[in-house]
Parts: sequence; structure tokens; C-alpha cells
Amino acid sequence: MGGALERLRARVAAAARAAGRAPAELTVVVVTKFFPAADVRALAGLGVRDVGESRDQEASAKAAELAPDHPDLRWHFVGQLQTNKCRSVARYAHAVHSVDRPRLVAALSAGASAAGRELDCFVQVDLAGELGAPVDPARGGAAGEDVLRLADAVAAAGALRLAGLMAVAPRGQDPARAFAALARTAARVREAHPGAVHLSAGMSGDLEAAVAAGATHLRVGSAVLGTRPAAR
Repeated sequence: MGGALERLRARVAAAARAAGRAPAELTVVVVTKFFPAADVRALAGLGVRDVGESRDQEASAKAAELAPDHPDLRWHFVGQLQTNKCRSVARYAHAVHSVDRPRLVAALSAGASAAGRELDCFVQVDLAGELGAPVDPARGGAAGEDVLRLADAVAAAGALRLAGLMAVAPRGQDPARAFAALARTAARVREAHPGAVHLSAGMSGDLEAAVAAGATHLRVGSAVLGTRPAAR
């Protein structure tokens, strides 16, 4: 695990330099879904502070187990989210990367307010239509003007902060083209919300293209932890 993490850090640093950026601008979120809490604990011992999860039941249990020894861990919810899970997620997550409909905005705001916390939110963008790719409903995401309307809603909601945008490059598409489209949408959002400067984009297979397009948060799993175990 330590060797893989060091190789990833070197790869991210090289990508940043190639893009004329400072490696310190980039946050690597190690996606630990389906891996045990012991692996998250080991990662914390290696200096990882940002971890990503996509299922509330699993994430909430890990966060509770690790909180006493690692209170500085930052939990990023990166999967599709149901409204009935928002109150739970808002109790432990520091950021939600998959806000793609108004009902989530309202539910996350209510949950964060009830927990006395503030929650960073990324509006998830579906790039398929813009790239002429098949839409994958399982991945979620808003498109077109809905992205701007959601950004407005997050910015206006109590207990939420609009961090920026998130996207996954559609399968079979050039990730550089996909992330360039995301960057254009992000520029439009920043016209109304100058503080929404973050871009969550790039995974193990395409992080270089994401960094070149301005990504600030990379969601990386297999490059650090290997093949993901089967869901339990």
C-alpha cells in the first residue's frame, strides 16, 4: 500500500508540473469503498487525510470507528445519494461530490443544519449529452442549465457551501475532451459564484487529463488499493 501511494503521489506531482501547476493545488481523495476500516486506518498512518466512500451504511460505520484515533480524516461522499440518506451523510461527511437534483440540496441542508455543521457540495455534471455519448443513468449528474440552477440552489441553502463541480468522463470518450467541457461549465458557474473554484474530476485511469483541465480533487482508488473487493 505504501509503495502504491508513493507512486501515485509522484504521478500526481508529475501531472501538475506538466500542466504548469503546483502539486499542492491538488487534493487526492483515496476511494476506500468496499475496503475495510483497517485499510483506511493504514492509509491514515501513511499521511492520507481525504478518503472517499459511496455507500452511507459503510461510510458511517467507518467514520464512527476511526473518529477517536483519526479525527482529522476528511470524508468525501462520492457516490449516488438517496434523499433518505442525506441526514446521516451530513453528520460525518465533509464534502458531497454528487449533488445532482434539487431534492438533495434541501435534504442535505436540513441534515447539516440539524447536525450543526457546514457541508461542502459539488454539483455533479453529466457530460454525456454534450459529448454525444450515451447517457448512463447509474452515474447520475445534471446537464445544461440545470447545472447552473443547482449551483444557485446550493449557494443559497443554509449550512451548505458550493465548492464547485464534479464529473466522470463518459465511458468510451476522450477524457481530455470531457474534462475540457467540464472546465467550460465551471467557468460559467464561477461567473455567478466566484468562490466555486474546485473541480472534482479524474480517477486512476485519467487523472493526467483532469489535472490538465484544472481539476483540484482527484478521486483515486485502484491505483492505491488495487482491485476493489466485491460489495458486501
